[in-house]
Amino acid sequence: MHPVLFKIGSVSIHTYGFFVALGFMAGIFMAAKEAERLNFSKEIITDLAFYLLISAILGARIFYVFTAPQLFIEDPLEIFKIWHGGLVFYGGFIAALIAGVIYLKIKQVPVWKTTDIIAPSIALGQFFGRLGCFSAGCCYGKETNLSWGVCFTNTDSLAPLGVFLHPVQLYSAFANFIIFILLWYFRLRKEFDGQLFWSYVLLYGITRSFIEVLRGDFRGSLFFNTFSVSQVVGIIMSVGAIFMLLYLSRKKNACN
Repeated sequence: MHPVLFKIGSVSIHTYGFFVALGFMAGIFMAAKEAERLNFSKEIITDLAFYLLISAILGARIFYVFTAPQLFIEDPLEIFKIWHGGLVFYGGFIAALIAGVIYLKIKQVPVWKTTDIIAPSIALGQFFGRLGCFSAGCCYGKETNLSWGVCFTNTDSLAPLGVFLHPVQLYSAFANFIIFILLWYFRLRKEFDGQLFWSYVLLYGITRSFIEVLRGDFRGSLFFNTFSVSQVVGIIMSVGAIFMLLYLSRKKNACN
């Protein structure tokens, strides 16, 4: 739609980067407010957010490069131009999860209690991030005849031009916003630490797997082109989330 938000002289401010930054700041704000409510260290949250951001960007970009290497053969430097889009969520999520757990273990802070604090913020950040995807034209959908199909015309867009496509970026943004609302509501009613975080993983995995069916961009495929890489990862993460929810629930009940 609008890959470049505005220009200052010869410097372009890309809409994708703007929305990613907005999502990051909104996420930190909400997580800090929740930490304050729980008398939890806001410093831990802000420091954690920094490490999560760096590891998520690196993981998301590396995953994208490995799933679509042909896009970077002619211009390898494009690998570093993340403001053009091209970040795979699950690559970033896995990298951030590993980095986050290591950081929390070093700080000797309860892992699942902390992840519950930031879980709604992850969904909120994803909401803004997908708006950025829509603006850049990345992560676009398949062609459609539906009345709400969108047509990209900006030559800087990463989506095919002049055809109506499923606005899958907006589908994903809407799904993530609903997940955020649910997590924010149930944070006052959770029964054990880790419940919010793994509920997020489960809900995101389910919605992502369905939305992937309508994606039109190349994301790598598995099992004779039956599933995209993200679908397979989403299914695995969802199964893992169910296991963790059952495990943590039984662990809490056993302690009682």
